[in-house]
Amino acid sequence: MKRLFAVIRSRGPAWNDAVPLDDQVQWKAHAAFMNGLQNEGFVVLGGPLEDTPDVLLIVRAADPTEITKQLAADPWTRNGLLIVKQISPWWLRLGSLSA
Repeated sequence: MKRLFAVIRSRGPAWNDAVPLDDQVQWKAHAAFMNGLQNEGFVVLGGPLEDTPDVLLIVRAADPTEITKQLAADPWTRNGLLIVKQISPWWLRLGSLSA
């Protein structure tokens, strides 16, 4: 059964602080990969947390292992630009998300 998780990803050792997000190595491949996860319904919401090195994703998955496996295929994971910092089950209490 799928449930919601909050996932924090952070900049990895290959991140270049001298260039903006969309100028990082393999930006287009990463963006296409993440858009694909969103189109599949795996990623529900996502984006950088302002003034931090972190990104918040809300995902639908069976368990943390599925999340780790999916994100391992991201070009930015493979080349060290992003690492998974935290995966936590998340209960939506206010608002709603479409199925």
